[in-house]
Amino acid sequence: MKTKKRKKSKKMHGHGMGTHGRGSRKKAKKSGHRGGPGMSGSGKRADQKKTLVLKLYGHGYFGKQGITSRGTKRDKRKRINLQTIEENIDNYLRKGTAKKTKDGFEINLPGFKILGDGDVKEKLTIKVKEASKSAIEKVKKAGGEIKFE
Repeated sequence: MKTKKRKKSKKMHGHGMGTHGRGSRKKAKKSGHRGGPGMSGSGKRADQKKTLVLKLYGHGYFGKQGITSRGTKRDKRKRINLQTIEENIDNYLRKGTAKKTKDGFEINLPGFKILGDGDVKEKLTIKVKEASKSAIEKVKKAGGEIKFE
C-alpha cells in the first residue's frame, strides 16, 4: 500500500533538467564553449562575445576588411574653401594659425589645398601646399597672395 503519492506538478521532471537549452550539461560547465579570455572563440558563433567586441574594439570590427585594388585609393588631401577661411579668421587668430599684420592677415595652413568657392574681402597672405587657379585669382584681386610650401 502506498503511503505518499506525489502530486503532479507542471514541471517536466527529468526532461532537460539543468541544461537550459544547451543540450548536454558538459557543454555548460566552464568557459570551454565560450572560447576563453580575449578574442578567442569570436569566430562564426560569437554572439556571446559581440557586446565585448563592440565595447573594446568599436564598430569597425565586424564586416569586410582587407585589400582593395591600387586604383581605388582614397584621396586624403585636405581641402578648404576661401569662404571657410574668411568665416573662420577669428578662430585661426585664437588658435595661433593666423597673425594680424598691418596689411591684413597671415594664415598658415600646411598640407591644405585652397579651393576658390566664396569671395575674399580681406587682404590675405596664405601659406599652403596647393591652390586652385580661381582661388589664386580671387586672393590676388583682394590684394593678397598665396605662398606655397
